[in-house]
Amino acid sequence: MKHLFLLSIICGMVSVVSAQKISSADLKVLRAKEDTLKNLSMHLNTDSLPQQRMLADSAFTKVLVRSLQVKHSFLFPFDSIRGVSKIYSPDSLFRIITWNISYNDYYSRQRGAIQFRTPDGSLKLTPLRDASEFTDKPQDSVRTRSNWIGAMYYNMVKTEHKGKSYYTLFGFDNNSAQSSMKWVEVMHFNERKEPVFGGPFFTYEDDSIPKSPQYRLFVEFKRNTRVLVNYIEELDLILVDHLVSESDEPDLPWTFIPDGDQEGYKWENGKWKHVDKVFTLKLEDGQAPVGEPLLDPKGNRNVQKLQEKSDKNKTKENRVPVNYDN
Repeated sequence: MKHLFLLSIICGMVSVVSAQKISSADLKVLRAKEDTLKNLSMHLNTDSLPQQRMLADSAFTKVLVRSLQVKHSFLFPFDSIRGVSKIYSPDSLFRIITWNISYNDYYSRQRGAIQFRTPDGSLKLTPLRDASEFTDKPQDSVRTRSNWIGAMYYNMVKTEHKGKSYYTLFGFDNNSAQSSMKWVEVMHFNERKEPVFGGPFFTYEDDSIPKSPQYRLFVEFKRNTRVLVNYIEELDLILVDHLVSESDEPDLPWTFIPDGDQEGYKWENGKWKHVDKVFTLKLEDGQAPVGEPLLDPKGNRNVQKLQEKSDKNKTKENRVPVNYDN
């Protein structure tokens, strides 16, 4: 009887796994729709006319929803579609699909939706509405799918606290012709299985000058500058480049560039606790060299290094690619 019971369990598991497959007919449909989406995405991201980008965005949204309605589409990666982010949660319970629509050099918005994995392969989709233009204080509010702070996500980290799962999202925002932004926020699901964005998850109680918790992080910096904002698995930390104004204008974020130093955030007791100085180890003679910060130990600016950094960034201004990886 014991062996028969184990056999029935194994057979049940096999049947569930077998059910989570895309049929040959549906796979053919999804591949055809992927080709259409790939073409629309190209126009959405590269067309020189804003009217054409808007038309492509509208068509892309409609075709994407029809594609996701195909049975077990959750398993289809759509990995040939460029310029659109498809991030699966580490536990494979859902994925977030996000993309950007630029109306002009100074105005762009993000589109997004959460697709949930379902036992029968049917579609369960939660659209996200970017409302970032309607708030002056995005760091101090909890958000829902209806007033989401839009971002094109490039990473997701799962953490837990008291048996509850939390998903930290890392996103990119084109922002404007002068500056770009990166966002970090924690998402969880309420008792109705609805997404909740943000909360007092970023704390600063150990800082020399403590400040109130932030509901989400954002970093604004000079456009086309490479800035690290990501979770580093080897360190078990979120690392964020420390920024300074290359022109000594701290009130102008579009002049901000990395100074070679980093701050961090460590997950402890259900919060991301701020670590003001991540790398404090000083190298001895003969050890491997590291990049030199743009500020000396007393916090004074090295004008020559700032100028060198600025000149280097200017050579990148005509480059099209944007870094979504860190």
